[in-house]
Amino acid sequence: MTLIANPTTRDRVRSFLRGSGALAIAIVVMNVATYGFQIIAARRLGPEQYGGIASLMALLLVLGVVQLGLQATAARRVASAPGHVAAIERTITSVTARASLAVGALMLVLSPLVWKVLQLDSIVPALLVAVSVVPMTVTGGQAGILQGERRWLPLSILYLALGIPRVIIGTVCILVRPTESAAMLGVTLSLFVPAVIGWWALRRHPRGSDATADPADLEEHAFRRVATETLHSSVALLAFFVLSNLDIVVARNTLSHHQAGLYAGGLILTKAVLFLPQFVVVVAFPAMSTAGERRRSLVQSLIAVAGVGVISTLGAWLLSGLAMIFIGGAEYQAVQHRLWLFAVVGTMLAMLQMLVYGVLARQHRGAAYLVWAAAIVLAGVGLTMGTLTHLVLTVVAVDTVLTAILLAVSLWHLREDVPEPL
Repeated sequence: MTLIANPTTRDRVRSFLRGSGALAIAIVVMNVATYGFQIIAARRLGPEQYGGIASLMALLLVLGVVQLGLQATAARRVASAPGHVAAIERTITSVTARASLAVGALMLVLSPLVWKVLQLDSIVPALLVAVSVVPMTVTGGQAGILQGERRWLPLSILYLALGIPRVIIGTVCILVRPTESAAMLGVTLSLFVPAVIGWWALRRHPRGSDATADPADLEEHAFRRVATETLHSSVALLAFFVLSNLDIVVARNTLSHHQAGLYAGGLILTKAVLFLPQFVVVVAFPAMSTAGERRRSLVQSLIAVAGVGVISTLGAWLLSGLAMIFIGGAEYQAVQHRLWLFAVVGTMLAMLQMLVYGVLARQHRGAAYLVWAAAIVLAGVGLTMGTLTHLVLTVVAVDTVLTAILLAVSLWHLREDVPEPL
């Protein structure tokens, strides 16, 4: 019986690893590892030092819109034109290389400003941000090609490499020296790991020649068109990530360093709730790109995300003492009774993220202006808030109103995507 069962078991394991199930697990592990690093950093650095590193992580998330824009562009093009993968990969690789160097150079120039605005101990962490965005951006193009080819196993390994090395290398660095610079050095070194894995995965997968392809088809995947699509996708995602990370910058500039550190501790829970249902976005995106499925997919995905958010919020309210273990311990005790508010923020942001990706799937660009407007309102009103509670309530109000508006706009546009009955 063993000889008969083992091949079947191996086949099932192999099928699982090559399917989307492994990708779901990899994304969860990546988020847990990233979350774990934040917990370790919060405990090791303390509120004041951790406030600085939290600001840097928020900045990296914002800069990551170029990475995500490249991934979305590459995945959409490869999936829609599998016969031109070789040409698309060449173009994506070229666009990715130039984009990574451009973003790195920009952050190098802006490093003194980052140092002052985020009130860091030295300019070193800001310089490390300029270095780290280069491999981070490169990973976006690589992940997009793998996603478009539906090569789930190497994509899963790449996602794992985005999380596990950070918690290992980052922890070692802050244990050796508990400073903002050491923590940022660990993050920077860890970001080179997925870039190397992505290069290896693409190099090992040979592709056919597109020499016989129609020149008109290849023109669709020319550098200028790919770069333009990447720019539009990145701008839309930038609006979301600016909004979702603006509050920590506001906190650093309107609250005391201790209060800002407490706020940063609460945001650990916000990010956990935001990223917990991230796999729903990955699964729903193809359906949201297909006429006749968009409306149903968007509504079902939003219900799933909201359900996760409600459960998380109730957990933060009823089990706030347990949640404090993951926030950073006794030093962050003053924020315990407000943790459920940070869970609400995470729920609103997760729903907003789904709505933004729905906009990208439909190639509608106007909704990004609404997100930018909300960010401006948050910055203007948030800077007048003098306490942590008032600031988090302001964030909840702005995010809730924006979610309602974007949902109404999306459903209005999607009425045209409902197929007519035969």
